[in-house]
Amino acid sequence: MLTAPTRWRAWREAVGGRPTLNLAHRIVVGVLGVVVLAIGIVTIPYPGPGWLIVFAGLGILATGFAWAHRALHWTRGRYHRAMGWYAARGLLVRGLAAIATVTLVVATLWLLGTLGLIGGWIGVEWELLRSPLFQ
Repeated sequence: MLTAPTRWRAWREAVGGRPTLNLAHRIVVGVLGVVVLAIGIVTIPYPGPGWLIVFAGLGILATGFAWAHRALHWTRGRYHRAMGWYAARGLLVRGLAAIATVTLVVATLWLLGTLGLIGGWIGVEWELLRSPLFQ
């Protein structure tokens, strides 16, 4: 019996041997991977699995494109190096990074109108909460 990686390779080689099916596969992988990657990039500064989604998007793209496979390994290496650097910093640097992240999140929520929407839900109609983009 074939193992899962061997079955995947056999299936991929069969698809690769049929030009129309290979093109369809690459289009689906490309579109799905780019959508997941874009969602991951947007969600990086927010609490939650932003980087995990980025790696998932690159992983999807890597199933059909060699450049994405290289980008996945390069990005993963840079991520681990950056997180190692961050973990080695003192409390002041980590605190400043946390403040910068919270500031970025609040600013984007304000610009997108989320703060005004939530304020309306709870009865707080402050002009300050309204986004300058949607007035």
